[in-house]
Formats: sequence, structure tokens, C-alpha cells
Amino acid sequence: MGMNVSSGDSEPDVLVDINTTPLIDVMLVLLIMLIITIPIQMHSVKMDLPVGNPPPSAPPPVVQINVGPSGEITWDGTAIASQSDLDAHMAQVAAQATQPELHLFPDNLAPYRFVAQILASAQRAGATNIGVVGNERYMQ
Repeated sequence: MGMNVSSGDSEPDVLVDINTTPLIDVMLVLLIMLIITIPIQMHSVKMDLPVGNPPPSAPPPVVQINVGPSGEITWDGTAIASQSDLDAHMAQVAAQATQPELHLFPDNLAPYRFVAQILASAQRAGATNIGVVGNERYMQ
């Protein structure tokens, strides 16, 4: 039979926290009004921008060079008999204003010396657009 004994103070606890919701609402309204009333900047700076070159209308021609398993070299399907023939073809390609792309297709069993011979001939002649095609099959 216990009884609750109070301290005799019948006043409720005072709430000391401030309600900031109306303050935030007023600040947001003021911010929106400020954004709306700011004039849009319409002035611009006059600049002379560089003009780029138009893209080429047609891709360059492609020359296909194949190296067979025993080292035979073909230039667009025509057999190359000697090193001098290869050098003559490379010089003809290098002399053109827009050089064609040289796609080199070596066979899996072709000795590397024939591929190196073609690359050296292209370097001596000054042919710059050459690439080895199909070497993705060797990467694993």
C-alpha cells in the first residue's frame, strides 16, 4: 500500500525547445522569391572559335598483305617474288598523298622473319599506315 507522494509541485515541465518548422518554411519561401526575382544574365562574350577540319568523306583504300606458312608474300592477291618487288610496292604506297592502309595478315605458322621483313620494308619506304591484323587470336 504504497502511495505516490508528490513533491507538491503541480506545474507541468516547461518545454524549452523552439519549433523551427515555421522558420524553415519562411526561409524557403524567401529563397524561392529571391531566385525568381534575380534577372537572367543575357550578356555574352564574343569569341572567335577555331574551325575544325571536316571529316574525310571516304575511308582510305586498304591493301591486304598476306604471309603464308612457308613465307610466301601476296600483295592484294598478287604474289611478291622478291624483296625488290616488295620494296617497289612499298615505295609506290609511300609516294601517294593519302597513303592506303596496309593490313598485314600473317599465317599462324609463318616465320616471324618474313613479317619483320615486310615491316622493315614499310619503314624504309616511309609507309605509315600499317597494322598487323588477326593478332587477337594469339592473346589469351
